[in-house]
Amino acid sequence: MTYRLLSVHAHPDDESSKCAATLARYAAEGVEVLVATCTGGERGDVLNPALDTPETWADLPAIRRREMAAAAEILGVRQRFLGLVDSGLPAEGEPLPEGCFAALPLSEAAAPLVALIREFRPHVVITYDETGGYPHPDHIRTHEVTVEAFTAAADPARYPGTGEPWQPQKLYYQATLSRAWFQALHEATLAAGLESSMAEVLNELPPDKFPVTTKIRCEAHFATRDRALLAHATQVDPAHPFFAHSREIERQVWPHEDYHLAHPAPGPHLEEDLFTGVTP
Repeated sequence: MTYRLLSVHAHPDDESSKCAATLARYAAEGVEVLVATCTGGERGDVLNPALDTPETWADLPAIRRREMAAAAEILGVRQRFLGLVDSGLPAEGEPLPEGCFAALPLSEAAAPLVALIREFRPHVVITYDETGGYPHPDHIRTHEVTVEAFTAAADPARYPGTGEPWQPQKLYYQATLSRAWFQALHEATLAAGLESSMAEVLNELPPDKFPVTTKIRCEAHFATRDRALLAHATQVDPAHPFFAHSREIERQVWPHEDYHLAHPAPGPHLEEDLFTGVTP
């Protein structure tokens, strides 16, 4: 029986910036990998100066869908939009847009994901921790709906009319792009006699919130990760510091992507496979 992995994200591009090498590795190994994208990124910014044009802004929702399709093909995964509306990033004190993902009641926001879990029947689910990785309302809401759906999808009394019940066996929070990752690459880059662009990022990052329970070796897929991220051309500035570090140094000092096992409780030993202990 083939294992199935569901990775739940807030916007197009999040799958490529946070766990893409893991997804590419498992897809290459024959795992059925599905990316669930909660919103279409309709209220996102254009972060690539070369594409910050009136033409891009006029067609941004459609462009982001095309970028997502290109990234999914590069990673070798399937992808599904859940049809919820991007909340944008309101200024402090500014209300959320009416009807957006983060403003919906939890049960309404989670219903499409419950239906998808019951349809796809994943063994393992990946998403963000309760901070969202950073305080974007859609990232925080993605955590909330994934935790809700992870449990609710197994209960036939909840969310009737959305398919036959299914209980995934494991839930992980991403721990990629951690402070520890930036620190290790910064120190290794300096030790190699190269200039590091990560000092400024380190000055802004808080301590890592969760212990790493799972390290997935995926250095063979870092190039695929980078190509998938660059496919989201409106969302990525090729001059961003992320692309400046040596990939060879990264492969040597941090050849894995990291996760925290949220359910069930982690055991005493570091995992090297998301499907450790999973019963097909």
